[in-house]
Amino acid sequence: MDWRLLQADELGIRLEIVAGLPIWEPQPVLKHQRAVDRIRASIESGTSQPAQPGCGCVHAADVYIAFADGSLKRPDISIFCREPDEEEEAITLLPEAVIEIISKGFEAKDMDIGPQFYLAQGIKDVIVFNPYTLLVLHVRRDQVSRQLSPVLITLECGCCCVV
Repeated sequence: MDWRLLQADELGIRLEIVAGLPIWEPQPVLKHQRAVDRIRASIESGTSQPAQPGCGCVHAADVYIAFADGSLKRPDISIFCREPDEEEEAITLLPEAVIEIISKGFEAKDMDIGPQFYLAQGIKDVIVFNPYTLLVLHVRRDQVSRQLSPVLITLECGCCCVV
């Protein structure tokens, strides 16, 4: 793994590299972590439509994802249809969906940079949740919706969650 990422972790900083540009933010606060835990506890195979064949609705929090363009990001929640192979390094399996929880002062990272980047990489659903305003932004290639939490969201892979 990139030495800058290891040093950042030691300093209590979350570092991501997007198209060669380092982007940082402090480690999440308790409000942020509680939102992650609540959303992860709600992730399951959809009830209105079955998950795509073989989709296990596997999710992971705060793990590095290595993208084909060399970027490294740490989505708050990544949702996969199967268990990633990597356990000791950045995951190379592309998530079906990512969920980002906004941290105060770092809104641009999640609202302006994140959705476009993730869609360009082939991720089908990008959800951004602001725990301070309860705004839920759900972005797909052909659709953007804004709702207020709590809201049930069905992902393209068939998994669903309450944000």
